[in-house]
Amino acid sequence: MRTSTPRLVATDLDGTLLDPHGHVTEFTRDVLARVWERGVETLFVTARPPRWIDVLADAVGGHGYAICANGAFLYDVHAREVVRTDLLDVAVVRDLVVDLRAALPGIGFALEHAGGMHREEAYGTVDLALAGPSATCGPLDGPEVCGLDGVGKLLARLTTDDPSADLGPSPETPEGLAFLERVREVVGERAVVNYSGACGLAEIGPAGVSKASALAAWCEGRGIDAAEVWAFGDMPNDIPMLTWAGRSFAVAGAPPEVRDAATDMCGSNAEDGVARALLPLLDPTG
Repeated sequence: MRTSTPRLVATDLDGTLLDPHGHVTEFTRDVLARVWERGVETLFVTARPPRWIDVLADAVGGHGYAICANGAFLYDVHAREVVRTDLLDVAVVRDLVVDLRAALPGIGFALEHAGGMHREEAYGTVDLALAGPSATCGPLDGPEVCGLDGVGKLLARLTTDDPSADLGPSPETPEGLAFLERVREVVGERAVVNYSGACGLAEIGPAGVSKASALAAWCEGRGIDAAEVWAFGDMPNDIPMLTWAGRSFAVAGAPPEVRDAATDMCGSNAEDGVARALLPLLDPTG
């Protein structure tokens, strides 16, 4: 069953809530604030690592939390602190790297952990603005990795000698689809392979952890039932969340499998689609 007035709105960010430039528009910001004032909580549920949420602190909502890295981190944006984790064991990460490198020569890896990003040279260069000032670079069997409690996300991509090339094969191409499928075959049930829209990038997270599992844990702690949740998303990594929530919206332009998983559709992120879908909450009689 689904409710006509939710207690919680859970939304993906890139391609969903944020505009094509990666910003929260003034219209969307105003709607989110007014929805919160009406007593409906909002929660960002994203593939982004925690540090990428800091710029959105003024739009995150009164409680100040966001679910990051497809469920691996619960992040207190105001305190800039990871407060809960659900991680890949470092030993599992090592095994996955060995097996994937054997199956896909030329693959490069990076890690997202509670303290930031670590990448190996084979992963290629990363913009400092994206990697963050605490980012490290070196072998995956080095001290920066061996000392970790766990890994939120293992990033894998095929590399290229062309510095002007994209991150890897687009998932919409046969090469890109084959890459993601091969990664899934090698990983098996040891972890979950997500695709959240980044070109040619496989995002590998802990088995059993998803946006849905993290959202369910958050809601359980606040006494919120799935039927009282509206969820918004645009990519395959959003599907577990969309199917879990009592009511769910796929944004215009989402792939067919995402649209099929949702109960409803809303406008694109270029049209403030999430905010416009929330407008009836501000005027239920209108």
